[in-house]
Amino acid sequence: MGKRDPTAEALAALTGAHDLPAEARRDLLRKNLANRSNWVVAKAAKIAGEVRDAGLAADLVAAFHRLMADPEKLDKRCAALTEIAAALYAIDHHDSEVLIAGIRHVQMEPSIDGPVDVAVRLRAHSAMGLSQTNHPDTAIELVKLLADPKPGARAGAARAIATLPGAAAPLLLRFKSLIGDEESEVLAECFAGLLAVDPERSLEFVAGFADAGDEQIAEAAILAIGASRTAAAVEWLKQRWERTVHGPIRKTLLLALATARIEPATDFLLKLLADENPRSAIDVIDALRLYKHDERMRRAVGEIVEQRRDASIVQAFRAAF
Repeated sequence: MGKRDPTAEALAALTGAHDLPAEARRDLLRKNLANRSNWVVAKAAKIAGEVRDAGLAADLVAAFHRLMADPEKLDKRCAALTEIAAALYAIDHHDSEVLIAGIRHVQMEPSIDGPVDVAVRLRAHSAMGLSQTNHPDTAIELVKLLADPKPGARAGAARAIATLPGAAAPLLLRFKSLIGDEESEVLAECFAGLLAVDPERSLEFVAGFADAGDEQIAEAAILAIGASRTAAAVEWLKQRWERTVHGPIRKTLLLALATARIEPATDFLLKLLADENPRSAIDVIDALRLYKHDERMRRAVGEIVEQRRDASIVQAFRAAF
């Protein structure tokens, strides 16, 4: 008989946790949040967040402090600490002591390419939680994270800053957008945040980046405009489409219009599908694949495709829908 593997047994027991009655599941998760294996703790925390069990808040906090006593030894890859921070955010339990420790934590571990910081996601999750507190150092910590060496942490900071009340959020996000970032994902979060907290005054500002020499930044701006889902944003996208004769940015504009998910945008896309040349029509179908589970949209697209009677368009429709 092979030797027992307590970690494997605990992970196996957690596999069916979602299907257990609430009390039995809570008991199982509570037990495993105290497990010696950080992988078991990580899985238990992830489930706690997924089922949003606020009754496990104290256990999650206790597990966090236990692992943080010696994270390099007790929590390889920062797996458990990261899932605990995410779970606490999911259940709206914003413990300032935990969040300050999390947003400041850097954990370097060896890899083939040299030491790597494995706590990036922990800092990002902690930033989101900290933004929901009244801690006096919240803005200070978020601004510091906005200058973090890791783009994932900077993006998390921008996402968190967008949830701050008052005028600080749009000002900080505008400043970061203007000074730039080597990673477009960070600017994408800045654009999205601006359009969420101050849509009327931010549309023109973000639209200015659509003409950036960097194609990734231009795409990030256009997609953020679409995701804002406002009538003004859709009108800007429509006008930009009419001015864009060729190039990859046309596909980005179509995707942004599809992402808007409001009637003026879908009506415009359906009109393009009916009127544009086959190549552009296929690009429209590719953007509209976001609606492949929407029966009403599927029928509308299918009717236009049938009317056009173009083999390439029919093939694209069948592949997308």
